[in-house]
Amino acid sequence: MKFLIIGAGGIGCYYGARLLEAGHAVTFIARGAHLEAMQQQGLTVEHEAMQFNAAVDAMSMDTLIAQHSCADYDLIMLALKSGATAGWLAECGPWLKHADTPVLSLQNGVDNEPLIAETIGQTRTLGGLAVRIGGHIIAPGHIEAKGPAQVVMGRWPRIAAPDPALEQLAETLNAAQIPTRVTDNIRYELWKKLLINNGVNPLSALTGLDTRSLTADPALGKAVYAMMQETAVAARADEVELTPADVDEMFALISQFDAIKTSMLVDREKGRPLELDDISGAVIRRCQQQDEPAPNTELVQRLLQLDIRPVQWQPLTA
Repeated sequence: MKFLIIGAGGIGCYYGARLLEAGHAVTFIARGAHLEAMQQQGLTVEHEAMQFNAAVDAMSMDTLIAQHSCADYDLIMLALKSGATAGWLAECGPWLKHADTPVLSLQNGVDNEPLIAETIGQTRTLGGLAVRIGGHIIAPGHIEAKGPAQVVMGRWPRIAAPDPALEQLAETLNAAQIPTRVTDNIRYELWKKLLINNGVNPLSALTGLDTRSLTADPALGKAVYAMMQETAVAARADEVELTPADVDEMFALISQFDAIKTSMLVDREKGRPLELDDISGAVIRRCQQQDEPAPNTELVQRLLQLDIRPVQWQPLTA
């Protein structure tokens, strides 16, 4: 198959490397120093179960549109930051509409798939999430990833009948050592992942702590759990019912998973925009729609918006 990965950062590059090792054709879309390094030196991906280093097909979005048709690809994997989705669709909408190529979103949040479906239609929109993976660019052209790196995917907003094409795609990904399962209710799965994202991403960015440190701390662990509960309340606005058992399951999952830096913490350290609006903002807006409180999520989001950082103590001098 021919795969196109839009937003070839830590997660996109890991999945792309897996697909290349399985014999598929992969084009990586990136920018800046990371793109230049991939073009000149190839791509390096380090993972506990894989060491990849090879030349790859990497280009900018402008070059892709100028030199290739959307129909050249069998699947587009979208791994952009959620805040970039609307802009990307506005820029590439005409290019996307000249084909039937499906788009699989592997992004944070619960608002990407509706935007994609508005542009290319529901039949081409695949909701998805990357589960139990941490992946970051540690240097241009150099990725570090960890975790089982599973994928859950489904047609947006849900599947009403068996879907042979989607099952075939899942078989292809599984054969490439990307553990994949198909769900008939991707909206529920996206909200279930948001339990974790809203629980740890903002707090991690605020405190500078990894996920294990957050959940193991008596006070911060309670805050993580409370923000997950607020996420479950927010989901009802989208007619998704997340049960107390769902909250407990996701809290246990992130508590037991490897200690990782969240993507939001990495973004804050590097001075990049945070996905606040797409994670905590999505929870706050939907709680407000239902006249439900979300005090923990609101507090952490506001502190991040104010960009409050720890002040290093300096001894007084005489």
